[in-house]
Amino acid sequence: MKGRINMLIEFSVKNFRSFRDEVIFSMEAGNGDELPNNVFEVNNTKILKTASLYGANASGKSNFMRAFTAAIMMVRNSNMIPLGARWAEIVPFLLDECSRNEPTVFTFVFIANGVKYRYCFGTDGEKIQEESLDAYYSQKPSNIFKRTNVNDYKFITEDNSRLKALVARNTDNKLFLATATNWNYDKTKDAFLWFMNSIDTYDSFDMIADEDLVSYSKDDSPFKDFSLKLLRETDILIKDIHVDYAEKDMDTNMMDLLVPPAIKNNGNSKFRSLNIEVEHEIELDNGNKKTYTLNFGDESSGTKILFALAPSLMRAFAKTRVLIVDELEKSLHPSLVEYIIKIFNNPNINKANSQLIFTTHAVSLLDLDLLRRDQIWFAEKNPMNGVTDLYPLDDFSVRKDENIQKGYINGRYGAIPFIGNGIDLWRE
Repeated sequence: MKGRINMLIEFSVKNFRSFRDEVIFSMEAGNGDELPNNVFEVNNTKILKTASLYGANASGKSNFMRAFTAAIMMVRNSNMIPLGARWAEIVPFLLDECSRNEPTVFTFVFIANGVKYRYCFGTDGEKIQEESLDAYYSQKPSNIFKRTNVNDYKFITEDNSRLKALVARNTDNKLFLATATNWNYDKTKDAFLWFMNSIDTYDSFDMIADEDLVSYSKDDSPFKDFSLKLLRETDILIKDIHVDYAEKDMDTNMMDLLVPPAIKNNGNSKFRSLNIEVEHEIELDNGNKKTYTLNFGDESSGTKILFALAPSLMRAFAKTRVLIVDELEKSLHPSLVEYIIKIFNNPNINKANSQLIFTTHAVSLLDLDLLRRDQIWFAEKNPMNGVTDLYPLDDFSVRKDENIQKGYINGRYGAIPFIGNGIDLWRE
């Protein structure tokens, strides 16, 4: 089991968009013993499988998701950023004079390939101001490297000379984690690959990735089989899905019609051919069954989203991953969202112990028979200074049998909109 464990324990961010002060989001379970299937244990630490984030519109929920995305994409793209280029994703808190001139700081605590790591970096968008990686080969952390003042480095003693040689391969705007791994340093490899392969963020499932369409187009595709099972489980009357996907060469007439002259000679003369048809099996009044074929474009938004979501779910249930989704309930009935949460918390389905983190407005999910108190988080923006704070329901004295839907709507836990009476809208 050890070598397959890849999970998030904690994430913190400081000075990013509406997060002026450091906020810490933890997937480590609290002291409660309720809903044991929602928790799994690693090295005597209890970790949550799912977590939700509530808050009013413009409270900072999406900014929190952007923080995850910005940090992950910086690691993934560090080896490709040109010398002197700026990281456009980095936007500090701009509503005071100090923060706008200070670095944004991200910290991840996670387990990659069975080893716990703590990785932190700070950047002003132009340079990496600070960076460090600690590995927990035992209870005590071992510092692999520490970077301060852009180019001041300290390294683990036994690899000091080798890592010093790699500093010349790095630049002010690149993460040393990526550079060291790119030059085959083994102690950064698992941590780097965790960012590459084990954690993903999604702001929607409106589009299906090309590689998933290729898989769907094969009749024996496991993605297709899983997707059909998912759709049937959620009471959508679909018998089969046919995906015809291919990249085809353009003929001369098509090139002249579709491709601008300025880019005709770049060697890209292919176009994407895609057709998706869905078979619905309907029971007639006489008891007989008949199959009708519809174009995928005629399906509901919920069906399209489940179809696009299915490959991510299948990968998560096959190999440990962290899925972070903004507004999971978008175009989905709350019962479908509840179903997705339940299958993540179900040890018979989610055998890999993958994790799902999502933002939502769905008050119906505030149910202590579905989520533990430490799985419910709130984002609240201070209306006076624009600063977002983040805190769990576990911070409140909440009974296990308490109606938390009612408590949330009544403002007991904060994170609800401040709504006026509308009079000023009509006042001249």
